[in-house]
Amino acid sequence: MKPKTKALLLNLLCFAILFLAIRYTVTEFISPPYIPLVVGSAVLASFLTPKFGVVKTDKGEQIAVKWFGYKSPKEY
Repeated sequence: MKPKTKALLLNLLCFAILFLAIRYTVTEFISPPYIPLVVGSAVLASFLTPKFGVVKTDKGEQIAVKWFGYKSPKEY
């Protein structure tokens, strides 16, 4: 599998897990209307989710991860 495909799948998987976790955690404590719940969960998950991307290095293409709160991406 190409690194770009892996990065895309990792972005989608991390976002989905975090989105569902936020959505169901919020509904346990309060009962907001459906649309604000979904929009708020999506916005919060998009800020907190790690961002995966492909970086070209001397070894070839590698996946780099940028987390919320870190200044520079880390290569894996």
